[in-house]
Amino acid sequence: MGTQVVAGALLQCSFGAAPSALSVLPVNRVMAGGPPAANIMDFAPMVNVMPFAMCSSPANPTVAAATAAALGVLTPMPCVPMTVAPWVVGAPTVLVGNMPTLNDSSKCICAWGGSISITMPGQFTVQVP
Repeated sequence: MGTQVVAGALLQCSFGAAPSALSVLPVNRVMAGGPPAANIMDFAPMVNVMPFAMCSSPANPTVAAATAAALGVLTPMPCVPMTVAPWVVGAPTVLVGNMPTLNDSSKCICAWGGSISITMPGQFTVQVP
């Protein structure tokens, strides 16, 4: 059984230099352990998914340009998440705002190739199947 993810959960990108916090707007009016509960549609870059400090993905155009300018030495650049699809898989048996709730084993993919995972769900009392 997974744990319900809420606002303030810690996220980590496979190409990011530092963790980031998930931001969940209270539009669904569902709380879990105190903070607003997240669903799979909470993936908007710079609204829900904040930057991970520096990006080291060669698929990121700014990293590619900086690396080319440094004669091929990988040069990380500031992260700007490019999440374009909802979190996968979530917990389809529990709905928050008519969408599957977000559990701690869900993943989100960045357009630059990074896999964003949940390292700390933000609360530890509400479990979802």
